[in-house]
Amino acid sequence: MVFGQVVIGPPGSGKTTYCNGMSQFLPQIGRKVAIINLDPANDALPYDCAVNIEDLIKLNDVMNEHSLGPNGGLVYCMDYLEKNIDWLESKLKPLLKDHYLLFDFPGQVELFFLHSSAKAVIMKLIKKLNLRLTAVHLVDAHLCSDPGKYISALLLSLSTMLHMELPHVNVFSKIDLIESYGKLAFNLDFYTDAQDLSYLQHCLDQDPRAAKYRKLTKELCEVIEDFSLVNFTTLDIQDKESVGNLVSLIDKTNGYIFAGIDGSAVEYSKIAVRQVDWDYYRYPFSFFIVFVLNFL
Repeated sequence: MVFGQVVIGPPGSGKTTYCNGMSQFLPQIGRKVAIINLDPANDALPYDCAVNIEDLIKLNDVMNEHSLGPNGGLVYCMDYLEKNIDWLESKLKPLLKDHYLLFDFPGQVELFFLHSSAKAVIMKLIKKLNLRLTAVHLVDAHLCSDPGKYISALLLSLSTMLHMELPHVNVFSKIDLIESYGKLAFNLDFYTDAQDLSYLQHCLDQDPRAAKYRKLTKELCEVIEDFSLVNFTTLDIQDKESVGNLVSLIDKTNGYIFAGIDGSAVEYSKIAVRQVDWDYYRYPFSFFIVFVLNFL
């Protein structure tokens, strides 16, 4: 059983910086890390990757050959990777014995709430290589300073969670810079918990651009609240304590905290129940998936 993270999020949310920071932090706590770069547009990597999709396909080549833009080119690359999944499997097999895996995906959000290729790649790897992966969805913390953008981030996070069907952790990245974006209308806990979004309505009414969409915004907030799945944790990638807290949460969602436990399924379930942390219930979707996966 091999554990790891699927790092996703919009452009500029800090995915590559996150992978670089994790690759430095995790060895300090005894984990051997391998980064798998699956972003064919990421040609200036700050880290050494064990697997690079550019060895298989390059975005610039696709755009030139098929007269595609960046978005269409990335979709093509993911489709191509899915059809050539054997290439990726062969690259990953030498890493399965003793590595913790970090998958650095492109920042095109449509790949994770609309198109099926990226999800298909992940699911095939999980099934064939017995991986236990958590989706780490990064969102730039500056979106909290604008109620409209914050609601958009909530919708994106919810759509991604439902589409990917993985244990899932939403993260406000660059939290150390949040004060530079201006004063927040509410305490940070309001934005991380994402509850009772009706309080945002007053803020939106003050914006003439958003006022005419008041009814739509209200309906969208109700959809988010009805699912009751979305919440966030925070991250300052330069702060070891912040990174450590996030790693601890991720370990709970993908079952890494039980990785050293041997024995029958019955013994395993007893230990798991005894050690379960109430933090799971802040992430009900992740807890349910991890519970099911443990008995597959």
